[in-house]
Amino acid sequence: MERRTDGSSIERDKNNRVIGQTTREGHRLEYSPTGHPVKVITNKGAEARFDTHGKVSTIKTSGGMTINREPNGQRRIVTEHRDANNRVESRVVTAGPNRGFVEHRFERGGSEYVRRTYVYEGRTNVTVYRTYYYNNVAYYHYVPAYYYAPVYYGWAYNPWPAPVYYTWGWYGDPWYRPYGYYFAPYPVYPSADFWLTDYLIAENLRASYQAQAAANADAAGANADAAAANANAAAANADTAASQRGSQAGAVTLTPEVKQMIAEEVKAQLTAEQAAATQNGTGSGTPTSAPAQPAGNTEQVPPALDPNLRVFIVTTSLDVTANGEPCSLSAGDVLRRMDNAPDSDNTVGVMVLSSKKSDCGMDSSPRVQVADLQEMHNRFREQLDTGLKTLADNQGKKGIPSGPAAGGRKNPDGTSAPDDAAVVAAKLKQQQQEADQTEKEVQQAASSPSGNGGNN
Repeated sequence: MERRTDGSSIERDKNNRVIGQTTREGHRLEYSPTGHPVKVITNKGAEARFDTHGKVSTIKTSGGMTINREPNGQRRIVTEHRDANNRVESRVVTAGPNRGFVEHRFERGGSEYVRRTYVYEGRTNVTVYRTYYYNNVAYYHYVPAYYYAPVYYGWAYNPWPAPVYYTWGWYGDPWYRPYGYYFAPYPVYPSADFWLTDYLIAENLRASYQAQAAANADAAGANADAAAANANAAAANADTAASQRGSQAGAVTLTPEVKQMIAEEVKAQLTAEQAAATQNGTGSGTPTSAPAQPAGNTEQVPPALDPNLRVFIVTTSLDVTANGEPCSLSAGDVLRRMDNAPDSDNTVGVMVLSSKKSDCGMDSSPRVQVADLQEMHNRFREQLDTGLKTLADNQGKKGIPSGPAAGGRKNPDGTSAPDDAAVVAAKLKQQQQEADQTEKEVQQAASSPSGNGGNN
């Protein structure tokens, strides 16, 4: 180790290449053999890791915050607060400007639950999950706030009297135009499960577009010219995609075969929800093929590993490795789980059935955390419930046939009072400000005068 008079130090390998150094400000930097930064530990304790392109991919702070930056620029911030037993008491999660949730753990009837108060563009809603453990890892199971009448679920998965022609209201929306090459809705709907399939795909593509738009705005910052350039480029791309859409309905990336797999998952879930709605006292809120668990039993295989559940729609950006190369998945991509049991890192192998141009290639085989697959399944069920409500509200309208009344009743286990919306918004804003400052400090540490090494 070489020590300098200014208090900094340098470490070299046997080929005299700099592989690490401590700056005079107290930052610790590590480099790859090619001189690219791989890790920075700031003098405040934040630890940043860099991808193969030299960009920050993950930052973890001493205060429990984790910042993930995907290759496409999307940022996700998670701050965890743990109790004396190292259980997560609460979390604050931000997925973009004015988007995120605050999560709190609570107990009900001797069982462990969490509630999430979501804030999105000024709107607030609360969702409840029951906590189960599998191999000492906590997994959240979505608990519906209500169940519809059993006959309504039957109407949703049985064939309608005649195929329905339906025109979606989002054909001209900015979020849809860039994905004309990827997704085309069915020309007609023989039953509601196919309509719900398109609804689910569309909602996730909308989320993908909005997340990328937020990342672009974040990257542009206060530079109005850059923001205008991004907007113009996006408009040009959208126009190109829109011009391709009409003639390529049969050649879109998301094939009819993959959509059929999703439709089968939708129908299976509708059947499970119908069974749960039929039961007296739907306390578990987790209708799957697995047997119901006693109230005090929290050890249960998560639905994400259910042998009958194989296909997943990605709901948020994920940074993974496929065939030895880093790549990303984003909302609207479709995966098929290949493994039935997780490895020691709690990951399972998946195959990419369908993906967008900038994501992991189709037929590639990344490994994904079981917890991430469970989040996808939870979101699938949440969106399915929202889609069922939309269908119920539009029976006899816009081509949707009339059917039995949706009816329904509340599920007490799936309800909870939300956190104060103003408090949640303030926590999300504070978290974003702290993340901005942390990222700035990491960049300053990586580029400090005594820390610009690699091959010094």
